[in-house]
Parts: sequence; C-alpha cells; structure tokens
Amino acid sequence: MKRLLPLLAFSLALVACTDTTGISESLKRTAHPATDPNATVHVAEFADLQCPACRGAHETIVKPLIAKYGKKIRYDFMHFPLQTLHRYALEAAQASECAADQGKFWEFVDIDYTNQDELNSETLKRWAKDLGLATDLFDRCLDSGIKRKAILDEYNKGKDAGVNGTPTFFVNGQRVESGLTELSTAIDAALKAPGQKL
Repeated sequence: MKRLLPLLAFSLALVACTDTTGISESLKRTAHPATDPNATVHVAEFADLQCPACRGAHETIVKPLIAKYGKKIRYDFMHFPLQTLHRYALEAAQASECAADQGKFWEFVDIDYTNQDELNSETLKRWAKDLGLATDLFDRCLDSGIKRKAILDEYNKGKDAGVNGTPTFFVNGQRVESGLTELSTAIDAALKAPGQKL
C-alpha cells in the first residue's frame, strides 16, 4: 500500500497539470437528433459502449425504434459502463462525452458500435480524428478524465433505478424488456395515454 501512495499522488498531479481550457466536466450530449427533446414519451437506454449486446441492440432495436417513432418520442442514451467486464467501457464513455462537447456524440456512438472489436485507447483518438473533431481539444478532454465523475454519477443513477446489466430500457420511467416489440408496445401505450398530443 505504501508503494501505491506515491504512484497515486503522481497520477493526480498529472491530471492536475492537464490544461482544461475549453473543456468542461458536465455532460453536453442531447437527445437523439431524430427525436423530439420536448416529447412527452421518453425512452432512455442505459448502455455500455464496449458491450456486444448493446451493439446488437443499437442496430436491431434503437435504430428501428427511432425510424418508427421519430419526433413522437425523446430518446436518450445513458452511460452504464460495466468496468469489471469491459476494460475500455469507461474510457469509451468519456470519449463519447468529449465528442459531445463538439456536437458529435451520436456520430461517436455509431463509429464505436460499428468498430467495437477494435476498441482501445488509441482507436478512441483515431475515431475522433475520423469524425473531424478538433483533436487537441478532444485529446485534452479525454486525457484529463474530466468527464469521469459525471459518467459515474449517471451509472449510479442507473443502479438506483435497478439497472444491473446492459442494455436496459425505460419508457417514461418504467423498465421495459429489451426488445423492439416490447418497447413498441410500451411506447404505443404511452402515446395513447390521456393527455397525449395526437
């Protein structure tokens, strides 16, 4: 333990020395742009960017759901990095939020899931470059770890809501089975609820 203390102090000093000009610890991603941020039906997915099941759900559930409902719903991605299972999950979550600072969160999610088998620390920075992000800003954001606390706060909110694996979906705060049919049924019911706009 005594040997770890100097290493920990050195690591903290390195983070403290990172230039944080132009970067923020807050999460700036928005609802999916093909959906309506003001919709009364809210779909939230807790996901892990290194999770193969999340990659599958992105193609077979999320994209068809957004194509079907579009502006009738609000669709949000919530971070739930399973660090004990996926070595790069938390780093990928931070990278996606650094991309969000430059308005490219959803593009980063797409490139991550498309190339998930290649995921590591180096590819995260390459993907940022491929997306045309300002790489100095992105690299400083990622290297600083400035998004880590906010992402872990989101993870803890998921745990408090009963999330114990990924992907986990909620419609208007109610947990729904991870399937296109089940989610569609829940969304249709929410859209027909009293007080909904037609």
